[in-house]
Amino acid sequence: MTHANCPRCGGRLARDNDSGRCTPCQAAERDRLSAPPVVPASFWEHEPVRLALAERHLGRVIRAYRCHPYHGRVALPQTVVAGWLGITQAQLSRVENGPPLVHLDRLTHWAQLLGIPAPCLWFGLPGQPYLADHRSAEGTTDDLYARGRIAEQGDLPAIAVTVEGAATGGGGATDRRRFNAMAALAGLAAAGHTYLLPGATDPRNIGMEQVRLASSLVEDLRRADAAAGADQLCDVAVQAHARLSAWAARATYSRQVGDALQSALADLSIQAAWLAIDAERRPEARPYLNEAITRARIADDPRVEVRALTQLSMLLRESQPGESLHCAEAALRVSARWATPRLTTLLHLRRAHTYAVLRDASGFSREMTKARRELERGPHEDDLGFLDFVNEQEVNGIQGLSYLALDRPDRAAQSFRAIITNPSPGHRRNQVLYTVDLAEAAYQQGDANGAARIALDILPVASQMNSGRISRQLSQVRSNLAASRHPTAATRQFVHAYDRAVSV
Repeated sequence: MTHANCPRCGGRLARDNDSGRCTPCQAAERDRLSAPPVVPASFWEHEPVRLALAERHLGRVIRAYRCHPYHGRVALPQTVVAGWLGITQAQLSRVENGPPLVHLDRLTHWAQLLGIPAPCLWFGLPGQPYLADHRSAEGTTDDLYARGRIAEQGDLPAIAVTVEGAATGGGGATDRRRFNAMAALAGLAAAGHTYLLPGATDPRNIGMEQVRLASSLVEDLRRADAAAGADQLCDVAVQAHARLSAWAARATYSRQVGDALQSALADLSIQAAWLAIDAERRPEARPYLNEAITRARIADDPRVEVRALTQLSMLLRESQPGESLHCAEAALRVSARWATPRLTTLLHLRRAHTYAVLRDASGFSREMTKARRELERGPHEDDLGFLDFVNEQEVNGIQGLSYLALDRPDRAAQSFRAIITNPSPGHRRNQVLYTVDLAEAAYQQGDANGAARIALDILPVASQMNSGRISRQLSQVRSNLAASRHPTAATRQFVHAYDRAVSV
């Protein structure tokens, strides 16, 4: 009679061992139930795992992972794996048996958590090169998706380059706006989003490939916005949202695709709302965020719901500060079990700035202390993609804006200068915005010459930004300096340069 071997370490099992694991491996199993184990490379070559990966269905990959012989004769319970993923057992059951996930934040988060090797995946992981699968036939949706993901590997996606190049096109304001939107759509087509172009045929049936492309569109818009601002992108996002919503209303699709479509449309709604905010078209943002919350709840996607609540808190800060606080509190409550330090930092920043608007200095100080404490805990492998802007620069920026709201321009200037001293190259738009805010802080301190010099230095870069917020802030600085009772050479030089720049 031959003895069985432990599937984990290969050691021989005793005759009376019916657990499927040797004693050392059983002890290791107990120690690691709080987190996924580090598995050998051969783990991913197991046939059920390979088939699930080939199907591009992360839920089935997770089920194959749980049932792998490496874990012993008894599969890992759904409750254990759900705990790793930050969801409930019921949610994991729906993930395993429902439609394929298409939300890129969740896909990358869970793939990294389980340690799935990048070459096995059908999407890219943050910080790692993505090699698309070229087995698709030329011109198929798979091929378009692959080319779209490759386009993201440069410094800027095709959409950002195209928008910047379109800034001088067209005739009047309406023509320029239409020209810029059309040029941006052409850039999206180069990144694989040809379905958004005018004249494209709406499919009668929506499948997972179309949903996946819609999800990837949000990532393209997010990266372009961080680099260049939202003015032209806003119309693109609005058109894309209208197009995809119309498809969802007219086309047929399975229940599985419908669930995934809800999450994709919710994410796109949030992005459209943010672009409307940055483009100074704030009244347009609220309906998109209300829709996103509804769709996220239908799809049982708390991460998208929290992102929408976070955005809604920012939108309501000036007009309805009490409701803004409630939105941030609701987001903290919904994310309590799975929030990373960076997400918690952002939510406390939302509350800190709102308390400053309410002139509650103690509330501001309390929330800012919590935000800095969370930020000091560092990045986390489970951070969602939209949180990459939450860093020391952003904390200093919100602190500076809050001090301005509290009539403390001296403290505000200190915060904004810290940003200039330690810039964040990946968030060029925010860097420019906070530099303009520094000019405003200097003016409120009574240093008109200093404000003019700061504004003059940043004017060439600010003029290239497609951000309504930056334009509004810079215009305010110009108005303040032009109205000065004692104009100086520096203030006159900035006002002249500003007027010349906006007249081009």
